[in-house]
Amino acid sequence: MTNFLRIVDVMKKTGIAKSTIWLWISEGKFPKPIKLSPIITIWEEEKVDNWMKEKL
Repeated sequence: MTNFLRIVDVMKKTGIAKSTIWLWISEGKFPKPIKLSPIITIWEEEKVDNWMKEKL
């Protein structure tokens, strides 16, 4: 089963500021989110975890 994270959860998990996350997404350096609605954006937790493992 896939778990999903909101931006606050991604920030807590990675320790990265919101503005940096969005910058890195635009630069292709961070996993792209899934846009569920105009105000709801989520990330697959597994993709965030894999990104973190690659950086270690």
